[in-house]
This record gives sequence, C-alpha cells and structure tokens, in this order.
Amino acid sequence: MTGRRLVRPVLIAAGLLALWEAAVWLNSIPHYILPPPSLVVLEFIDRGDLLAEHALWTTIEIALGLVAGVSLGSAVALLMARFAALRAWGVPLVVVSQAVPVFAIAPLLVLWLGYGIASKIAMAVLVIFFPVASAFLDGLRRVDPGWLDLARLMGASPAAVLFQIRLPAALPAFASGVRVAAAVAPIGAVIGEWVGASAGLGYLMMQQLARGQTALAFAALVVLAAIGVALYFLVDALLRRAMPWIPQQS
Repeated sequence: MTGRRLVRPVLIAAGLLALWEAAVWLNSIPHYILPPPSLVVLEFIDRGDLLAEHALWTTIEIALGLVAGVSLGSAVALLMARFAALRAWGVPLVVVSQAVPVFAIAPLLVLWLGYGIASKIAMAVLVIFFPVASAFLDGLRRVDPGWLDLARLMGASPAAVLFQIRLPAALPAFASGVRVAAAVAPIGAVIGEWVGASAGLGYLMMQQLARGQTALAFAALVVLAAIGVALYFLVDALLRRAMPWIPQQS
C-alpha cells in the first residue's frame, strides 16, 4: 500500500524534472541562470563530499534549533497558561517577536553571537518558537469547560488543573505546533548562514552563486529541501508513536 502511495508523487516529480530539462535546452537558457537537472545531478556526483560536509553543519543547526525552540515555546505556553498576569504581558511580546522580519534580526544575532553555530541556532529558535508557543497555548486554553468545572468542584489546585487536565487535552495542538516548527526549522538556520557563516548549505549556496556556479547552488538547495522533508516526516512519526491515542488522518 505504501508503495502505491509513492507512485504518484514519484511520477509527478519525474515529469516536472523532464519539463525542466526540456525547457532549459529548448529555450537555450544559460546554465548560470538556470541549470538543467542533468547538470545538478553531475554536481552531486562530482561534489558529493562537499555537499555532505556542509549538510552536516546545517543539519546540526536545525536539530539543535528545533529542540531549543520547542522547549522554549512549550515552557512559555505553560507559564502563560498557568499565570493570567503573565499571559496578559506575554502574549503581546510573543506577537511582537514575530512582527520584526527575521532578516532584520539575523545581522544583529551574528554581531552579538558571532559567525559560529550559536547565531544560527538562535535564528532557528526565533522562527520555531512562535508556532509552538501559540499552538500549545491555544490548546491549553481551549479545554472543555465541563472538565474544568468538575475539577474545581472537586477542589483541584490550579497546578493540578494545568498538568492533569489542560496539558493532556492540549497535546494534539502541541503536536500540530511541533509539526509546523519542523517544517519551518530550516528557514532560520539558512537565513543565519546567508547573513554570515563559514559553513552550511546556505553559506555554500551564497558562495557558489557569487562564483556563477549555479548548478552546485541548486544541488545544495535540493539537499536542504531533502533535509527539511526528512525532518518533518521524522518528527511526525515520533509524534504518532508518542501519542497513539490522537486520531490521525489516513
């Protein structure tokens, strides 16, 4: 059954690649503007070691940023759900943190944290933090009022209500937020690499585009996309295994 489900996307991808190849050759598009897929494949063969080296750095940045961003977003959501006064001040601050374009913040992070991995992780955390915090907080607040009334009637403390009623009920919303975070996690790391870095796929793309090596830049982009897709499905599989009671779409 799984094999049948893969046939359609594989055929669509193959068709799009064939159209891309034909469009480049039939229209005589310069390869430094748009390289055909065949040249991109050759870059994988010739420069595979280089791509793997930079992919490792980017993967580490994304993974650490995802862990830190999910942890921070979860902690903030729990604190704001527990303390109403903190929620009144915290929600506007969370929104403001996303109102400033990430491209405007990236140079400051590089200035403060340097060209190493720290600034890339911090950039990824900024991108990941909001979907986790907002989805989790929304789930914590949208609990069946009947459960809350019953808990108060039985004399449950606010902390018990939060951790024994609100938290289990909010896990589906938390899982949705983490899935979104996994999908956008590469954005923060790559933006940080574009602004200032000495390694990573974003750094490799900028370096090769400046040299007119567009095919290698496309190869780096393909690797980055593969990392993002693999990370999303890995996180989705882990969430399904950790929360088997949550209904899943087929």
